Amino acid sequence: MTAPDNANPPELLAAIDMGSNSFHMVVARQVHGEIRTLEKMGEKVQLGAGLDINNCLTEEAQQRALACLGRFAQRISGMPPEAVQIVGTNALRVARNAGAFIARAEEVLGYPVEIIAGREEARLIYLGVAHTLSDDTGRRLVIDIGGGSTEFIIGERFETQALESLHMGCVSFRNRYFPDGKISRRQMDQAVTHASQELLNIRSGYRELGWHSAVGSSGSIKAVATALSTLRINDGVLDLKGMRELRRRLIDMGHVRRLADLGIRADRQSIFPAGFAILMAAFESLGIESMTYADGALREGLLYDILGRIQHEDVRERTISALQERYHLDQRHGEAVENSAIAVWQSVSRDWDIDTVADEELLRWACRLHEIGLTISHSQYHKHGAYLLRYSDLPGFTQQFQQELATLVRGHRRKFSPAIFEGFNPEETSRLQRLCILVRLGVLLQHARKYEEPPKVSARASNKRLQLILDDRWLRERPLTLADLENEKEYLVRQGYTLQIQTR
Repeated sequence: MTAPDNANPPELLAAIDMGSNSFHMVVARQVHGEIRTLEKMGEKVQLGAGLDINNCLTEEAQQRALACLGRFAQRISGMPPEAVQIVGTNALRVARNAGAFIARAEEVLGYPVEIIAGREEARLIYLGVAHTLSDDTGRRLVIDIGGGSTEFIIGERFETQALESLHMGCVSFRNRYFPDGKISRRQMDQAVTHASQELLNIRSGYRELGWHSAVGSSGSIKAVATALSTLRINDGVLDLKGMRELRRRLIDMGHVRRLADLGIRADRQSIFPAGFAILMAAFESLGIESMTYADGALREGLLYDILGRIQHEDVRERTISALQERYHLDQRHGEAVENSAIAVWQSVSRDWDIDTVADEELLRWACRLHEIGLTISHSQYHKHGAYLLRYSDLPGFTQQFQQELATLVRGHRRKFSPAIFEGFNPEETSRLQRLCILVRLGVLLQHARKYEEPPKVSARASNKRLQLILDDRWLRERPLTLADLENEKEYLVRQGYTLQIQTR
């Protein structure tokens, strides 16, 4: 697949959010840079409830999830890959067999599935909420209670200022504090106390930063607003007084089977007390005075993220630039390495099956960041750089992409050993090896650090063979580069790759 033609961007966009409690899909049409929703689908899959004592997804839970994804797949079939984003959240972040499940999910869907980190989930949730609300001024606090995690974001307009994802959700709290459906004062107090303890990590920082308005964006918060309205405690706007009154009513009810009287759907009743407890703790710990509900959430954020990439407003580019600034990288050298690597990539991308948009992006960004580890130490800086990229919060990037980026930086110099690619399946390993070789060549061709234009280079590739063709005069004038390329032959042969250097 070649890069998408942004002069004719895809008309339809789709996003799927594989949450710990529910799976959601939204299909939309972009019209003059705006998104108009065409269809929404959601199913209670309760993936998080399907984690066993070893944090592995049970076969039963996987089958529920795959059946749901099969229904979603019919709707998105035939859409261009760049118009579809599918992400997994907390349940897949913690599942030890997530990789095996994702392989099955991708086979059903026909599109890649990515796991996103908690803070990236928070960023996307905020993006969805911000586009749903009016473009008002002042900071807003956004809270989204999911099945396995709860996200807290402070932002203004479309920019975030604080992002956090706490490991507590309505499914995990239901299983721990309300497993039998009973709602007692003791159970509620324990759940609220637990959530308050989790909030201690962010309480002072968030209260110091402050906000002008608070917004809830999850189904749990919508259900609480519904209950308050049904009881005529208020008109659906959540405030602390109303929350305390609802808490008293829930304890009086004593069991989730009575929640239908509050207008709570049957499929949400079992998790309602847990979601309420988390929200109650947030109100009390953060000092929230009132909160409204907004429909926008993670899946809407994914749609706007897709649209941003199509319109060349890719948050990932801003993240790369911020890393270059933060770690004082030589950006001119990074650009020269990138241009040299891309010059070779253009000749071999099809033959080596590394011609997707994602392949090109990964190659470019690895070249720009290959020296990021120098901020720690020159010794073993490729390893330091890989660590930074693997474990930093990088807005816009999935965990898989970060791991791949870290792998290319880790392998851009010295030994080209199998250990660099541990954890990847054979197909992924082959792809990353080839991209890594191109990063290595880009670095070698710019070893002199004179910020030169890339040499006139062509290449041929087949399986594990690469033939590099350079101008004879250019190479004779650069004996150090020739020596580097001869050494590189020895490095690559250890992984079964053959590098040939020819002149013209």
